[in-house]
Formats: sequence, structure tokens, C-alpha cells
Amino acid sequence: MPKRNTDVKAVAPKKVKAAKPKVKKVSKTKSAKALKPKAKARPKAKKTAKTLQAEVEGKAEVLSSEVVFEGKLFRVLHDKLIEPGGRHSERDVIRHHGSVVILALDKAKSKRDPWIVMERQYRHAANRFLWELPAGKLDAGEEALAGAQRELAEETGYSARKWKPLVEYYASPGFLGESMKVFVAEGLVAGDAHPEDDEQIDFRLVKLSEVLKMIDKGAILDGKTLTTVLLYLRKTAGKRGK
Repeated sequence: MPKRNTDVKAVAPKKVKAAKPKVKKVSKTKSAKALKPKAKARPKAKKTAKTLQAEVEGKAEVLSSEVVFEGKLFRVLHDKLIEPGGRHSERDVIRHHGSVVILALDKAKSKRDPWIVMERQYRHAANRFLWELPAGKLDAGEEALAGAQRELAEETGYSARKWKPLVEYYASPGFLGESMKVFVAEGLVAGDAHPEDDEQIDFRLVKLSEVLKMIDKGAILDGKTLTTVLLYLRKTAGKRGK
């Protein structure tokens, strides 16, 4: 009988690769969108085709008003109130009789590039000298035009034959109730200045073109002067003769 081969070769176990979990492919666009948190919808401003008008009808209901400081020029009030939208609030407000600003123009030599009366004086709140237009506070019950005429004469000695209003604005309405009324004065007549005892004012005539150069160079930092000169320039663009 043929011999059986009793030697059995050990069979090495086959290596079985562990199945890797399948990863779903996600497009870059989808993954970027998935990772980004959803942004909150921003309120959109309403568009209007009409010119915006000054809002004057809404007024607060003042529940109480306490004078916490009273000085020569202004007083500070602490008010408790209900705002027009119904919100309860407390505000510290500086109350003031208001001020006037004068753009005094000498057009004798050139209507296109008139001379402007400018003042230089030290302003302690700003801790520096500033170039400004003539301006000042109104007395209690004083008419704005009368106050403007008085201030121009006191600070510079000039009077004017022609006066017209330019604009009224609030310089810092978040806490300051001071309204500033601006007038254009033309047909200047020189006189003697008599400023108040605490005023040291150096005034001179400067061409409009030079004032604009000063503005561009940052040499004029006074808000009422910037507002007045640039608004006057815009309103008279194309109207000023040679």
C-alpha cells in the first residue's frame, strides 16, 4: 500500500485587513456652509424716496427734574422721564439759552472769494487756541438775530447792513441742549470792539479760499466754523460771482 504522507504543513492564517469605516465625501461648499454658524438676520433700513423732514412732534414726559449744578453760562439737570417710545430713562442734561454764530463776509473786492471775519482765542475745554467764527450765547429771552448783531459788534466792532439765517443745529444733543443759530452778515461796517472782561480775542479778515485751505490742513477744529463754512460753500456753489 502506498504510504500516506502524514506530514501536514501548517497553513499560515490569511491576513485580513480591518474594514475602514467609509467616510462620506462632502463638497467644500457644503462643508463650509455646515461649519459656519448661522448669522442673525440684521434689521434692514427702510428706504424712502422722499426727503427726510425734521422730527419735532415727539416729546418725552418728564417725571422729575433736579438741578444738580447751576453756573454763569448753563445749568445741569438730572431728569427722570418716559421717552416717546414708552421707555423709562434717566438723563443728565446741560441746559443753555442757546447760541448764535456769525459768518461775516466782506465782498467788496470779490464776491467769489470774500473775506471772512475770523477769531483766534484760547479755549480751556479744548486746552488750546482755536480759529473760529464770531459766536456767543444768547441772553434769556433774547431774539437770535438781535443776539447775533450784539455778539458781532462786541467781539469785532463790525456791524452789517444785511443779515440772513443760514442754519440751526445742535452740536452735541446726547447731553447738551444748546441750539446754535447761524447767520450770514454782509455789507460790513467797521467799528470799535468791546469784548467782555474774560474774553481775549484776536480777530482778522481771511479769504474764503484760505479758510478752506486751513480746513484741509486740519488747522480749524472748531465744529461751528466747519459746519458753517462748508454749508455756506455748498449752498452758494455756482451762485458766487467774480
